[in-house]
Amino acid sequence: MSSYLGRIVAVGRTPGGRNVGVYRVSSRSFPNRRIGEVPGGLAVVPRAGFESDVLRNPYIAYHCVRLAGPWAVLTNGSQTDPIAERLATGAGPKDALVWAMAALDYEKDSLRTPRIAAVVPRDGGSAWLAVVRHDALVVKEVVLEPGRMTYLSTYEANDVRPEQTVAIRTERADELARAACEGPGFDQFTHPVAAAAVVAADEGFTSARYEVPTPDTAR
Repeated sequence: MSSYLGRIVAVGRTPGGRNVGVYRVSSRSFPNRRIGEVPGGLAVVPRAGFESDVLRNPYIAYHCVRLAGPWAVLTNGSQTDPIAERLATGAGPKDALVWAMAALDYEKDSLRTPRIAAVVPRDGGSAWLAVVRHDALVVKEVVLEPGRMTYLSTYEANDVRPEQTVAIRTERADELARAACEGPGFDQFTHPVAAAAVVAADEGFTSARYEVPTPDTAR
């Protein structure tokens, strides 16, 4: 059964034992977006010809991935940078998430869209997921298991629950980004637009992005 979850973050570990993070844009209202490279990470921006969409909704463009030394931060909004900057000062992931998410709170649009975030270490056995809704702030440590990802979304799955998992079948960031839109588990969630993925490497992280083909790009 298909369902619309909105934006999605996920943390996990490849079958070979590398820590990973995923961010997926799903949108019914603003699907004309892509993920582009920026210094130190990736950003969600309007596709060419749709730049004026940011005048209709200021929340649709933002850094979705920041790499901060041994940490990767993935979110659905302007909280990405302050979380990464807090980690860079030596703060732990729990402190960085609580500090940034509480300060910014949920997005003040008509849907009161929650802010979601993930912090993934290059090394170590656990990552962190967080969500701030109009009624709650949740920050939880997630134990990483080989071949599994735990996800969190802006709608429906907007809490950290053990049943919210999908399988990982690859070691590569590009394949993981595509799987976040079209692969088993994620394919049950509707309106995919684009996705980003990070995979721990010997030094830092590798990152990749994928855009769902549209009629004009599929030709």
